[in-house]
Amino acid sequence: MTTNKISLTKPTERGLVTGLLRRIIEENGRLFLRQYAIAIVCLVLVAASTAFLAWIMRSVIDEIFVLQNRAAIVTLPIVVFLAFSVRGLATYGQGVILARIGNNIVARYQRRLFTHLLDLSVDFFGENRSAHLAARINQNVAGIRDTLNLTVTSIARDLLTLVFLVAVMVYQDPLLSLIALLAGPPIALMIAGLARKLRVATRQSIDLNARVLGSMQEAAQGIAVVKAFTMEKPLRERIEHLILAAEERSNRIAVITERTTPVTEVVAGIAIAGVIAYSGYRAIVYGYSPGAMFAFITALLLAYDPARRLAKLQVQLERALVNAQMIYEILDLEPNQSDPADAQCLVVERGEIVFEDVGFAYHANEPVLRDLNFTAPAGKTTALIGASGGGKSTIISLLQRFYDVEHGRITVDGQDIRNVTKRSLRSKIAYVPQAPYLFEGTIRDNIRLGRPDASDAEIEEAARLAQAEEFILAQHMGYDTPVGESGVSLSGGQRQRLSIARALVRDAPILLLDEATSALDTRSETLVQAALEQAMRNRTVLVVAHRLSTIVNADQILVIDGGEIVERGTHDELVGRPNGLYAHFYGLQTHDGRPGAEAIADAIRA
Repeated sequence: MTTNKISLTKPTERGLVTGLLRRIIEENGRLFLRQYAIAIVCLVLVAASTAFLAWIMRSVIDEIFVLQNRAAIVTLPIVVFLAFSVRGLATYGQGVILARIGNNIVARYQRRLFTHLLDLSVDFFGENRSAHLAARINQNVAGIRDTLNLTVTSIARDLLTLVFLVAVMVYQDPLLSLIALLAGPPIALMIAGLARKLRVATRQSIDLNARVLGSMQEAAQGIAVVKAFTMEKPLRERIEHLILAAEERSNRIAVITERTTPVTEVVAGIAIAGVIAYSGYRAIVYGYSPGAMFAFITALLLAYDPARRLAKLQVQLERALVNAQMIYEILDLEPNQSDPADAQCLVVERGEIVFEDVGFAYHANEPVLRDLNFTAPAGKTTALIGASGGGKSTIISLLQRFYDVEHGRITVDGQDIRNVTKRSLRSKIAYVPQAPYLFEGTIRDNIRLGRPDASDAEIEEAARLAQAEEFILAQHMGYDTPVGESGVSLSGGQRQRLSIARALVRDAPILLLDEATSALDTRSETLVQAALEQAMRNRTVLVVAHRLSTIVNADQILVIDGGEIVERGTHDELVGRPNGLYAHFYGLQTHDGRPGAEAIADAIRA
C-alpha cells in the first residue's frame, strides 16, 4: 500500500522558499487583486506621508524658529496635521482591508483542507493521528495569510517608507546618508544566518505543540477510561514532558528571533550617534542650517522603525512559510483510491456481490486476505464469521473501497468497483459499523445523515424499526435532543440503534452490518435483530458477527480463517459437521451440551 503519512520534522529547504512564495501569490493574489491594489495605495500614502513629515521639518525649523515667519505659524502646523490625518486614515484603511483578505484566506484554506481531507483515503487517517492532525492544521492554516500580508506590508509600506526617507536624507545631506547606510550590510548578513536556524526550530515547535494539543484532546475524549484505569499520573507525566519540550523549542525560537534586536540597536545607535555628532559639529563650526540637520535627523529616526521591521522580515517570513509549507504537504497528498478518468456511476439492479481471487495486505508481506472467492447472492444474507483478525471487517472495507485490492477484483452486478465512482458505489450501500459514531447535532440530524433529503416521517419510521423511538421520546427534547460530543450523553446500545436507524433511512440495496448488535444488551439485541430481519428483506446483506445466534437464519455463512474461506453453507449444514470450525464456535457459545470447561479447553487448543 502507498503510504500517506505526512512529514512532521522535515525542514523547509532554502531552494523551495521562492517556489512556495510564488505558489501562494499565484493561488491568492489574483483573487484579491482589487483589494490588494487599494491596500497598497493606502500603504504608499503611509510611506509618503511619513517621509513628508521628515522633509517638512526643515521648513518648520527654518521658517518658524530661525526666520520667525508669522504666516508659517499657521500654514505649517495645518500641513503637519493634514499629513498625520492622511497617514492615520491610510493606516486604518490598509489594516481593515488586509485583515479582511487574511480572514478570507484562512476561511478558504480551512474549507479547502476539510474538503481535501474528506477526499483522502481511510488509510491516511490510520497512519496519522486525528488529534495531532487537527492540532497541526489549526496552527498552520494562518501561515499563508501571514506570508501574503508580510510580503505586501513590507514592500508597500516599510520598503517604500525607507526608500522615501532615504531620499529625504540624501536630498538633505548625501555624505551623512552614506554614514547612516553603513549599518545595513552587517545586519543583513546576521539575519541570513539566523533564518537558517529558525526554519528547523519552527518546524520542531509546530510538531511539539500539535502533539501537546493532540494529547489533551485524546485525554478529554477518553476521560472515562483515564479515570477508570487511574491513568492521571502517567498521562500527566507524558504531557508534562511534551510541554517542557515545546516550551524549550519556543524559547529557542524567541532567542533566535530576538537576537536581531540588540545587534540592530547597537549598530543603528552607532550610526545615529555618529550622524548627530558630525552634523552638530558642522552646524557649530561651519554654520550649516539647523533646519536641514533637523530634517535629516528626523528622517533618520523615522527610517529606523521600517528598517528594523525589514531586518526582521526574513525571520518572520521563514516562520510563516514553514506553516504554509506544512499546509501544502497535506493539500498535495493524492488519495490512494482515486476515481479513474472514465469512471461510470454504479447501476444496481439486483445487488449481487462477487469477490474473485481477492488478495489484500495492510503491510507488505503480511497478507490479510489470500485469493478470496465468494458470491453474495442478490437479495440474500451472507454472514461472515471467524476469529478476530481473520479478515472479516477487511472484506467490508474493501467492498466500500476504503482500500483497493492488491490483486483480483470485486464486482457488484458484474461491474468492477474500481471502475465506478466511489460516490455512486457508497450511495448504494448502507453501513452499520461495530463502533457507532454520532456527530455534533441532534438525534434527528444524526439519523438524517444517512439520507439528507429524508423527511421527518421517514426518520421517525427508521427510528421505530431500529427500536430507538422509545428512548428518543424519553429524552428532554425528543428527536431534537443534542447528542453531545460523540454521543456521550447516550449509552452504547442507544448509539448503536441510532447508527442502525441511520442505515435504515438510507434505503440502499446493499446493507453491511459489522458487528451491528455488539453493543446491545440482550433485550435490545432481540428487538433490533427482529428489526434488522425486516430491513434485510429484498436487500443484499453482508453481516460480520461473533454472536452466532444473530446469523442462524442467514442464507449463506462463510467461515473466515487466516484470510481464507475454510467453510461455507447454511447454519444447519455447518453445525452438522462435528469437526468443523463453525460447529466448534457454535459449541463454545452454546456449550452444545458439552461442559463449559471442555469448551474452554477446546478454545485453548484451537
